[in-house]
Amino acid sequence: MNAIITVVGADKVGIIAKVSAFLAERDINIEDISQTVLSGNFVMMMMVSFSATSSALAVVKEELAGLGRQMQVSINMMHEGVFSAMHRI
Repeated sequence: MNAIITVVGADKVGIIAKVSAFLAERDINIEDISQTVLSGNFVMMMMVSFSATSSALAVVKEELAGLGRQMQVSINMMHEGVFSAMHRI
């Protein structure tokens, strides 16, 4: 199963490192990643795989939201199927 993670907030050192470390600790693999900085705002989108983890999507989603609050950025995650359905033309 895959999920999409978005991270948005003021650019600062360590955002990618902290999110990547969080995922690695839970055996969640980053399949694809895109990030940019727009006028001082950090924007990142990741597709991650849950195939090697025993962590539940709902639990990881809550933990990521908490990490985002600590880092003062917004971190959201949704199942890839939901994301695709929302963005289908």
